[in-house]
Amino acid sequence: MAPEVRDIQRHVLPNGLVVIAEPMSHVRSVSIGIWIRNGSRREVPEENGLAHFIEHMVFKGTERRSAEAIAREMDSIGGMLDAFTSKEQICFNAKVLDQNLPTAFDIISDLCLHPRFDSTDIKNEQQVVLEEIKMDMDNPEYLLHETFTRGMWPEHPLGRPILGTPDTVEKFSPKVLHNRFKEWFAPDHLLVTAAGNVTHQQVTDLVAEKFGHLKPSGGLEDHVAPQTSAPIQLDRKADLKQVHLCMGVPSLPIAHDRRFVVAVLNNLLGGGMSSRLFQNIREKRGLAYAVFSEVTPYSDAGMFTVYAGTAKETVGQVVDLTIAEFRALKESLVSEEELLRAKNHLKGSLMLSLESTSSRMSNLARQELYFGRFFTLDEILASIEAVTREGVQSLAREFFRPEQISATVLGPLNGFTLDRSRLSC
Repeated sequence: MAPEVRDIQRHVLPNGLVVIAEPMSHVRSVSIGIWIRNGSRREVPEENGLAHFIEHMVFKGTERRSAEAIAREMDSIGGMLDAFTSKEQICFNAKVLDQNLPTAFDIISDLCLHPRFDSTDIKNEQQVVLEEIKMDMDNPEYLLHETFTRGMWPEHPLGRPILGTPDTVEKFSPKVLHNRFKEWFAPDHLLVTAAGNVTHQQVTDLVAEKFGHLKPSGGLEDHVAPQTSAPIQLDRKADLKQVHLCMGVPSLPIAHDRRFVVAVLNNLLGGGMSSRLFQNIREKRGLAYAVFSEVTPYSDAGMFTVYAGTAKETVGQVVDLTIAEFRALKESLVSEEELLRAKNHLKGSLMLSLESTSSRMSNLARQELYFGRFFTLDEILASIEAVTREGVQSLAREFFRPEQISATVLGPLNGFTLDRSRLSC
């Protein structure tokens, strides 16, 4: 197979805004995103949830468009408009047919430049977000992961919820929104990425026209990495039908040299239908419908977690089986066949994802924000290929130490208790 050559160009405007584009001439769509380098971890504690709230509020209307006009204009060109807030970014993005890119970019840049922040809209949206928080608190899997994360990184912004709390959300005012918006949405905190049937020049021209006049506000302060705790938290909720379990350990930051070893370890343990947890807990014993492991990496920290939902009578069994898998990965090398399967699964998922313009657009942002350089597909495939059985075992020994395993259990506990000796692996 001929190596894939990615035509990626990076351009920096005089005010510090970074523009990155990747033409894909074989498609008819373009995905474009405006990324703000301020996620929820840059909030002060009393403004927890503000980044997510601003993301909501810009859709309520700008100086030129009402909320309805934003939706209608996007629908009339058959495009998709989306936004999200994570702990380290806010993103506004659109996917449209190539000829409609100027209209789509006019809409998303309008959201990022001229939001109205009307006080009536703020009151209405506070209600919407409070309902969103309630909806999530009614979702045991969400509640479990929030409790787990707060326990692992207490008193640190990474441990706080992206949505905020009812107490913080109710206090947001037009003044607070205007101040933070001005500070966070400055051009030297912005990144624009595009992928699809478009040229570098087209993208750069569109961005320069909308954002070129803005003044930079100065660099962002470095993040402070979290101190990690390893609590065991039992949360009794008698009205639930299942017990929800999350167990995990600190993992490596997103750009760490051994990130591909982490990906392979995760895939082997609980990353797919052939993984050890899925086969042993669901297929062989029928103890859970959902059981998986996942990696959540950030710029300076990460966590590696296992989730399972099971009956109140079998939660102890699921804990013991999970710990047994941790132990097995530490004690014995995985087989060549199992390692190959995990690698092929990762490679296949990666190559399939890069067929979509929106995945490429996000991939460009991730590489710029976390790596400051672009990796070819061949480099990434070679890095996956380079993972060894010994490397996986060494990482398992580093990760799965009893004293750093956190556990959160939520549901009808039925007298179930958990102490650290049971986590010994």
